[in-house]
Amino acid sequence: MAGKLFQIQPKDNAAVALADIAAGETTVLGTTSYTAQNAIPAGHKMAIRPIRAGEDVIKYGFPIGTARRDIAVGEHLHTDTVKSKLGSLLEYRYEPEKAPHWDPAEHSYLAGKTFDGYARPDGRAGIRNEIWIIPTVGCVNAIAQAIEKRAQVCKEGTIDGIFAYGHPYGCSQLGGDMTNTQKYLAALIRHPNAGGVLVLGLGCENNEMDQMRALIGDVDERRVKFLLCQEVSDEVEAGVQLIKEIAREVKNIPRTPQPVAKLVLGLKCGGSDGFSGITANPLVGEVSNELVAAGGTTILTEVPEMFGAETLLMNRAKDKQVFEDTVQLINGFKEYFMRHGEKVDENPSPGNKAGGITTLEDKSLGCVQKGGIAPVMDVLDYGDTAKEQGLLLLCAPGNDLVASNALAAAGAHIVLFTTGRGTPFACPVPTVKIASNPHLAQHKASWIDFNAGRLVEGETMQEITADFLDLLLAIASGKAHAKSEALDKHDLAIFKDGVTL
Repeated sequence: MAGKLFQIQPKDNAAVALADIAAGETTVLGTTSYTAQNAIPAGHKMAIRPIRAGEDVIKYGFPIGTARRDIAVGEHLHTDTVKSKLGSLLEYRYEPEKAPHWDPAEHSYLAGKTFDGYARPDGRAGIRNEIWIIPTVGCVNAIAQAIEKRAQVCKEGTIDGIFAYGHPYGCSQLGGDMTNTQKYLAALIRHPNAGGVLVLGLGCENNEMDQMRALIGDVDERRVKFLLCQEVSDEVEAGVQLIKEIAREVKNIPRTPQPVAKLVLGLKCGGSDGFSGITANPLVGEVSNELVAAGGTTILTEVPEMFGAETLLMNRAKDKQVFEDTVQLINGFKEYFMRHGEKVDENPSPGNKAGGITTLEDKSLGCVQKGGIAPVMDVLDYGDTAKEQGLLLLCAPGNDLVASNALAAAGAHIVLFTTGRGTPFACPVPTVKIASNPHLAQHKASWIDFNAGRLVEGETMQEITADFLDLLLAIASGKAHAKSEALDKHDLAIFKDGVTL
């Protein structure tokens, strides 16, 4: 009759199963015994109090939906018994007095620490010294790949890699889609992990090279080169020659100690199983708190996965303007759903549900934990680059590839990706996978960088936060690498919402 249930907050009427509970099995929570009325898979929820039809189901201390019918103690709480309360647009009030207490002095693990990075002319620091080949249009993806293959001979000195990033866009796009593509590519070209960049165009695309140059702004043309394939007879040879020129400029850039305040982390994935909200996401929240307290920057995205928990972020806005920007972020994304005739609450995914996530509120309350408790300092539009330090919100969808890429474009050196199901993907920056449960960490050891499931095995949050921060500093310093880097997983994805010609 060992305890297999975890109650997150005392007011919760739903508890999470830490292991499979068979129908008829009795388990203990605190001093109370509960008998499962039906099978409760690990990560799923059990009712620990009677819940009447229409009454709120409480997890994390907040409603995650309402009961579809009367629910008895011991019943499985999932999609057949619980429904979302989310609807359309809402009006919000700025209530900063409800924000959690924030004292940077309480988060001091990174105080005075440094990482070995590459100093960049704009004052930022990179954690990798790579050469990127970035097409302005999908028509030249194969050319970019051919240049990448032949240019590997240039990988010497401190150059960490030479990568081509193909995508399907840059032509036959109109309005906001073209703007998104251009902003995203320009931001990526300016990323500090790129010691040098070859911007590769065709010559007849909508995304004209002159427009891209204007968006990119002033660059060191010894490190950033431009090539239009239609203007040369042998575009691969011309591209390789330009990579050689870039390599000569960047191959001797040394790693030097950089203040941890220059580090930028992207916070990704709302919670793919029932463990995420009690292990991986709180861990990432603590990491965010520590980095922000040390003067660094963290960026939280996946706006649809904030629906239902958005007020927790709004009340932490540093001022009324940031609050209003957050309201626009949330309602603007809801309007995007509604323009396409889609339900605001059409989330979580089938994999999320299989892992125990029942409603979008359930997922969202896990998602926002990644942002810790620090104040929200700014709200970024898609394709924007971080200017403020501290915790920032970024406009991007829940799609893993698109959201991670948006974080990279915003300036994230590393993306922290919490997962209960596992995934091998990565974006153009190191993508660190954090398992929410021990089984996944063992089962997909070639994918997973860190096991946050240690929290349900008896280790303290303080212990594993310190371990994880040490790992991140090692990755930032080039002394360790994300598993995704070893697998050579580097995928580019751009947000699209509109007409393709």
